[in-house]
Amino acid sequence: MSGLLVLLVFLGVALAVFLAGTLIEQRKARARMIRERLAEIQDPSSGKRATEDTALVRDELLSEIPAFDSILRRSGRVSNLQKVLEQADVKLRAGNFLLLCCAAGAAAGFVAWSFSHTLPLAWAGLLVGMFLPYSYVSYLRGKRFQRFEELFPNAVDTLARAVRAGHAFTTAIELIANEVAEPVAGEFRLLFEEQKFGRPVRDALTNLADRVPLVDVKFFITAVMLQRETGGNLAEILDNLSYMIRERFKILRQVRVYTAQGRLTMLLLMMLPPTVILVMLFMDPGFIGPLFTDPIGHTLIFIGITLQTTGYFIIRRIVQIQV
Repeated sequence: MSGLLVLLVFLGVALAVFLAGTLIEQRKARARMIRERLAEIQDPSSGKRATEDTALVRDELLSEIPAFDSILRRSGRVSNLQKVLEQADVKLRAGNFLLLCCAAGAAAGFVAWSFSHTLPLAWAGLLVGMFLPYSYVSYLRGKRFQRFEELFPNAVDTLARAVRAGHAFTTAIELIANEVAEPVAGEFRLLFEEQKFGRPVRDALTNLADRVPLVDVKFFITAVMLQRETGGNLAEILDNLSYMIRERFKILRQVRVYTAQGRLTMLLLMMLPPTVILVMLFMDPGFIGPLFTDPIGHTLIFIGITLQTTGYFIIRRIVQIQV
């Protein structure tokens, strides 16, 4: 109990100091904005340049709180987290997402403490609660990439037909952005806008591979850049690429059929222990109660969760076959 009280006091003091620093930083940012606007009135050309720079910086913010943003910029992992949020199409800054994870962890830890009144389970609830938002974002990211892979062959076919009809490559990209469904349309629209505003096509394609790190997209970008450097029939290359992607999907579906038993086994092994515990809590609470009240029971719970997690990743690695 004393350890939890010390932790709550520390979090309260840290939050108060952080809010005070944020208010001071916001006042400085507001004063700086006023000075920039006054400079724009005195010198319109410099004001235009400052406005463009401010827009670019605002687009790269990791948090809308200036003090928090300056702290997050020092970490490369937070920048990677921002990229994951964009790939999952989650309209949140990395700083706000981290605050959401902390809030979810605190809520889960409080609920675990309320039901068990044991510090180890409260810490376990805290960790699980902090990890849940990231797991959900990873799930959304995977579903979006899966949808992209399903629609990508249609986009390649559209590009091949447009090139065969005599359209330029950049104009064909615009056709994909207008005719293919999301999320392919959004990514190709951004690709078209980047090269439209002066970025070289090679750099724009590289950015597409960075935003959508899929094997099919890398094949597509490699084929297009090689054709632009060495020449050749782009429409024929794209037709072969589309055929290859569809064949790969056919093999992947066959692999999923062959690994269905392993995936079902993983699901049963993961769901069996919590189901048994819940059934025992309703049928005979006195029998299963020491598992949550006795220190030895806490150790057994920790060992069980560790073994369950290890088994999940081992079976998942076995049934996931790359095609």
